[in-house]
Amino acid sequence: MPLAFIPSPPIGEIHLGPLPLRGYSLMLILGIAAATWLGGRRWAARGGERTLVADVALWAVPFGVAGARLYHVVTSGEPYFGEGGEPLRALFVWDGGIGIWGAVAGGAVGAWIGCRRHGVRLPAFADAVAPGIALGQAVGRWGNWFNQELYGRATTLPWAWQIDPAQRPGATPHLATYHPTFLYESLWCLGVAALVIWADRRFRLDRGRSFALYAAAYCAGRFWIEYLRIDEAHHVLGLRLNGWTALLVLVAALAHLVAATRRAGDSRGDPEPGRSGGDADRLLPRLDAAGGPSG
Repeated sequence: MPLAFIPSPPIGEIHLGPLPLRGYSLMLILGIAAATWLGGRRWAARGGERTLVADVALWAVPFGVAGARLYHVVTSGEPYFGEGGEPLRALFVWDGGIGIWGAVAGGAVGAWIGCRRHGVRLPAFADAVAPGIALGQAVGRWGNWFNQELYGRATTLPWAWQIDPAQRPGATPHLATYHPTFLYESLWCLGVAALVIWADRRFRLDRGRSFALYAAAYCAGRFWIEYLRIDEAHHVLGLRLNGWTALLVLVAALAHLVAATRRAGDSRGDPEPGRSGGDADRLLPRLDAAGGPSG
C-alpha cells in the first residue's frame, strides 16, 4: 500500500426522500450542465442566442445517452445476454456502462435534428460546443470514481486509486491500488477543451475544424489510456476494441481537419458557403473584434 493514494467514495448514492440519487448519475448531469454552459457562451460569442444550445441539447442528450448505452451493450453484451445474463439490466444506465463513441454518434443525430428545427448549420454548432463536450466528459468521468470502475494496472504511485476488495479484478484481488485511468481521462479532457479554445481563437477554426480537433485530441489520449486499462474488453489483433475505435476516429478527424483547412485556404476572401445574410448564416463561427470568442 502506498503512503498516499486516492480513496474510493464511502457511499455511491444518496437518498432524496424515497428517491435514490447515484453519484454516477449526478456526475453525468453535472457534465451535461457544464457542456451546455460553455457551449452556450461560445455560441453567444458568435452572435447567436445562448439559449439555443440548451434547446438543441434537449434533442442531443437523450439521443446521446441512448447511443452511449447501445454502444456499451453491443460491445460488452455478455452480462446482459450471455449465459446467466440479465437482459433487463441493459436498460439500467445508472449502474454504469456507457460508451463515449456511442454518446457522440447518438448526440450528433440528436443535434442534427435540433439544428434543423432551429435553422442552424450543424458544423457551425459543433464547432461552438466542441470544448464544452470535452469539459462535460471531464466532469462526467468522476462518475466512474463513485462506481469504482475504469481503473488501470496495479501501482503504488502516490496518486494510485484504492479499490475495495469486492471491486478488484479477479487476477489481482490481493492488490489494493491501481492507476486511476478515470482521472487521467478527466484531466486529458480538460486539456483538450483548453486546446480547442486556444486554437479556435488563434486560427479561426470553422467548417467543423474545432470539432475535428476535439475528436483527434481526445482520441490520442484515449488510445494510451486504453493501454493502461485492465477491465474485461474484446480484443482485435491484440488491441482493445476501444483502442481501435480511438485510432480510427483519430485518423478520420485528422483527415477532415486537413481537408477543411485546405478548402478554407482555397476560398480565403470569398463568402463562406451558403452565407446569404439569414439567421442560420449569421450564426456561422466568427471572431469578434477583440480577436476571438469569449468562451
